[in-house]
Amino acid sequence: MKVGVAQFGSVIGDVDANVEIHLDWIARAREQGVDYLVMPELSLVGHHGCEALLDVAMRRNDPRLVRLSEAAGGMAIVIGFIEEGPAAQFYNSSAILKAGQIQFLHRKVNLPSYGKLEEGKHYAAGRFVDVCRMDDDWTAGLLICADVWNPALTHLAFLHGATFLTCPVSSGVEAVGVDFDNPGGWALTMRFYSMMYGAPSIMANRTGIERDLTFWGGSRIIDAFGRELAVAGKDEELITAELDYGQLRRARHLLPTVRDSNIALVQRETNRLLETLGVPDLVRDDKL
Repeated sequence: MKVGVAQFGSVIGDVDANVEIHLDWIARAREQGVDYLVMPELSLVGHHGCEALLDVAMRRNDPRLVRLSEAAGGMAIVIGFIEEGPAAQFYNSSAILKAGQIQFLHRKVNLPSYGKLEEGKHYAAGRFVDVCRMDDDWTAGLLICADVWNPALTHLAFLHGATFLTCPVSSGVEAVGVDFDNPGGWALTMRFYSMMYGAPSIMANRTGIERDLTFWGGSRIIDAFGRELAVAGKDEELITAELDYGQLRRARHLLPTVRDSNIALVQRETNRLLETLGVPDLVRDDKL
């Protein structure tokens, strides 16, 4: 499977302008024979698109999403947008679009409210981790930015059967604080997950400056042994790489992390911890 990352900056709060930008990247990726193209987190609205949330939020049947999906044709594309769900609940969402349809949608679960990040003020948290089957071999695990900083969520994606990890991000140098190395942290984290779970990973970051944040790019594609296949610089760029399922088979045979995950033990110990903390059954069921 040939995968690609379109690394670019979005126009803050202008969905229509960003749709045109997406169409251009889709065309470029198609020319290079890409099967699976990933855009950054909130690619249709920009990192600060939430400032105009009520104007830019989109339902999942929005004609602009349909247009992008039709333009993708047989190529799967991952786009980010502010989703308006039932009962006027708003989510930081990413969707896999293909052949005129939404194939899969993930709502960001881990909403950061620290440093210069205030997502909890604007978005409802997603409640599920699931995967999207692409073909007989490849199954996409899709998590958004800070989701992968909760290792349990990544673990769940792989236990659900993911054979590669997709992570659209919106990572600014100043987001957490001057003492925290965001570029270095992401490079380490993505290599760790690929090596640990024997699965390729794809990270798509934005670039440019939005308000008080400098987005450093650095999008990357990593193989099943944790080796970097392609790494973008700090400017707009399309990177591509071939993913080899045979390599994934070898990696998982050598290091069977998924096979040896003791789900029953984790569930038992999680329930014991909840009981120790006195978490009511109703809340427990909702959170798990």
